[in-house]
Amino acid sequence: MITLDGVMQAPGGPGEDTSGGFKYGGWTSSYGDELFGKIMAEELKPADYLLGRKTFDIFESYWPQHADFWPGINDGTKYVLSQTKEKSDWKNTVFLKSPADIEKLKHSEGGDIHVWGSSKLIQLLLKHDLADELRLKIYPVLLGEGKKLFENGTIPTAFTLTESHVTSKGVIIAYYKRAGEVVTGDVEA
Repeated sequence: MITLDGVMQAPGGPGEDTSGGFKYGGWTSSYGDELFGKIMAEELKPADYLLGRKTFDIFESYWPQHADFWPGINDGTKYVLSQTKEKSDWKNTVFLKSPADIEKLKHSEGGDIHVWGSSKLIQLLLKHDLADELRLKIYPVLLGEGKKLFENGTIPTAFTLTESHVTSKGVIIAYYKRAGEVVTGDVEA
C-alpha cells in the first residue's frame, strides 16, 4: 500500500507507526470498496511471510488476537530479518540475520513468500535483486512525508505488468513480475 508519492508508512491506523513524527496513520481507511475487499481476501489467504523487525513488532502485538480477519496469519511461517531480535512467543516465527539467509530461503523448497510493509526490508530485497514480484496498491493521495517504498540503492530493474485493477475509489492495484534489465533507447517522434 503506497501513496502517489511513494509513502507506505502506517496505512492501517493512527497508532500503527508514528516514528519520525508521522501523523497520517490510517490514510487508507476511506478507500475501501467491494473490488478492493475481494482482492484483499485473496491476498490474505494462508501463506508464509518475510517481515522486517519493525513490521514484525507491529504484527506480533496485533495479529495473534485478530486472526479471524486474516485467516492463516498465525499458522504461516513468519521469517523475520533482525539483527536485534532472536525469539518470539508467536508460533512459527524464524529469525534471519542477513540477505544471504533470505537468498537461501528464496532458493529453498516451498511456495511464495509474501512481504507486508517492511519498507527497509523491501529496499534491501530490491538492492540485492531478491524480489520477483511487486504487488502495489497505489492510493490517490499525497502525504509528502513518511517512510517510502523506493529510496536510494534500488538497482535498475525492469518489471512486466501481469495484472491490474482500478477500484471505484481510485486505488490502482498493479502486480508486476521481474522482467530483467532496463532497456534504453531513443524515443522517435
